[in-house]
Amino acid sequence: MKFDDIKELIKLFGKSGLNKIKIKDKEFEITMEKGAVLTSKDAVSATPTVQQVASTPAVEVQTTKKDEAEGDIISSPMVGTFYSAPSPDSPPFVQAGDTVRKGQTLCILEAMKIMNELEAEYDCKILEVLVQDGEPVEYDKPLFRVEKL
Repeated sequence: MKFDDIKELIKLFGKSGLNKIKIKDKEFEITMEKGAVLTSKDAVSATPTVQQVASTPAVEVQTTKKDEAEGDIISSPMVGTFYSAPSPDSPPFVQAGDTVRKGQTLCILEAMKIMNELEAEYDCKILEVLVQDGEPVEYDKPLFRVEKL
């Protein structure tokens, strides 16, 4: 299965009403599950497979009483490496002060050599980028502080 096919499958699964899917074709196998949590312990001890990368394709949004005054938080849906731009010599996808439309790419999260684009789930204004380019991120780590529009 080609990378573009896997990427499209992840997007379709994220939009579907399914909670879990497993596809097997000869020597290739992929399992995706919404709401699954991959801890750093799992990432270190597990055999590298695509199913770890695709465990949670949707963007998680958290709001706490402290955050309500300062905006909403967009958190990492997976363990990986945060990249603010498509390549080292390209400008970042978003910066503090930018207005973002639903579906616009916010960053790339690399997990096991697979680049996953993180897209905005709603129109918003970026108040703050909370991580540095190239920084490793855990599941549910705050990435952006935003204001919904």
